[in-house]
Amino acid sequence: MSETDTSKLFIYNSLSRKKEEFIPINPPFVGLYVCGPTVYGDPHLGHARAAVTFDVVYRYLKFLGYKVRYVRNITDVGHLEQEETEQGEDKIAKKARLEQVEPMEIAQKYTISYHKGTELLNCLNPDIEPTATGHIIEQISLIKTILDNGYGYEVNGNIYFDIEKYRQDNPYGQLSGKILEDLQAGSRETAGLDEKKSPHDFALWKKASPTHIMRWDSPWGDGYPGWHLECSAMSLKYLGKKFDIHGGGLDLQFPHHEAEIAQCRSAHGHDPVNYWIHNNMVTIDGAKMSKSAGNFINLDELFEGRHEKLAKGYSPMVVRFLMLQSHYRSKIDFSNDALSAAEKGFHRLMAAVALLKELKESGDFSEEEGSLDKAVLELCGRCHHSMNDDFNTAQVLAALFDLSSKINALHNGQLLKTDLSRNALNKLVKTFDQFIYAILGLKDDTSGDDGITEDLIELLIDIRKEARENKDFATSDKIRDELQQIGVRLKDEKGGTRFEIDR
Repeated sequence: MSETDTSKLFIYNSLSRKKEEFIPINPPFVGLYVCGPTVYGDPHLGHARAAVTFDVVYRYLKFLGYKVRYVRNITDVGHLEQEETEQGEDKIAKKARLEQVEPMEIAQKYTISYHKGTELLNCLNPDIEPTATGHIIEQISLIKTILDNGYGYEVNGNIYFDIEKYRQDNPYGQLSGKILEDLQAGSRETAGLDEKKSPHDFALWKKASPTHIMRWDSPWGDGYPGWHLECSAMSLKYLGKKFDIHGGGLDLQFPHHEAEIAQCRSAHGHDPVNYWIHNNMVTIDGAKMSKSAGNFINLDELFEGRHEKLAKGYSPMVVRFLMLQSHYRSKIDFSNDALSAAEKGFHRLMAAVALLKELKESGDFSEEEGSLDKAVLELCGRCHHSMNDDFNTAQVLAALFDLSSKINALHNGQLLKTDLSRNALNKLVKTFDQFIYAILGLKDDTSGDDGITEDLIELLIDIRKEARENKDFATSDKIRDELQQIGVRLKDEKGGTRFEIDR
């Protein structure tokens, strides 16, 4: 970032593998499409990582003044168990069969569950949230265009994308870096290859077997759309043939996003997106999250502490804070220790917010430039520069903690209020408000149930103060020690006693 203008937004484009200045197609409007969940199970940490990543992207683009249309889809048909070979059952249909309910009951149940999780994580809702089943007509239309352009073929009611024909005029694998010849040489998968021209041809439309519940009429008979086709059709409908940003998890680069590019190029003759953004994966105690390994944690288990790898439940804001401590392109490892450390860090930041409010109300700041002004203003500027450097939330938090140290020092008297001008203080307050709340999407959840906990602590502090004034140090010490036992630490300062809660 040192060689670029830090006042401009730069985004790491997965397609070019470098940071590029963000220049919208039609400013101030920005089109943002993000691959949402396949709704056949409760939301887990992988879902949360993507949701938080692109919530921050959405928030920051809006903060910069762009008029963003954020589209995040719901996949409720067509996502088969074996993604790369397109074998096995539809994930939602299988869940419905096992639970003996309608597939749309499964889709509805887990869509609600996903929304609940993202709401607790304080993610803003997308502007449009289309479902695959609600856009069958658009998908059939896109298939017809691909067939008319000669990039697809029909076999027994199945429509496949012709990879080899496409590669005659177009590159394939640029986004993921995959080389098809290497993949084919290392593959032993032969199921279903008898009707495909190439093992890498993917389904645009699948013929429904007599027992397949999820089926729609089409020019090629009853069937259902391919998973890759859905996002192409929905992004086309709501953002057009060319839009600004497409996002999703790193695991979607191949084959899903690679197929999206091929579909759009074969239909319209050009790439669909200017900037591809991919968030990295989540690990649990250093290992890939999987049900078979016993380290699969869904959000409810995480928030409530109902998992053997957790010592207790952690609030959604602590989970969000932990995610923001890593750059979105870095892997993030969840462990009880990491969550515990994030909890302490989050509470320190929220405590600094409270102290800053007290400082602002206290007065005593200089009207002239103070000796602290330069350092404070530089740290405030660093927050903006870090966000402009590919949404680097980790560096933003580092700058906010440096500012928190100065807030604590001003509050404790280690630094003089007269060393900070009223102008710099106002900039500090504005920076905290903008970045902690509006951009990072954090909110203070440390106040306890309806404020009752804090009110009781304040009452005990008053009783302790009275005991100390009466030289009843035994009672004073007992109150302090008992509160510390339940995670409430008292700090006696010049202006009185304040407390911090270890949740």
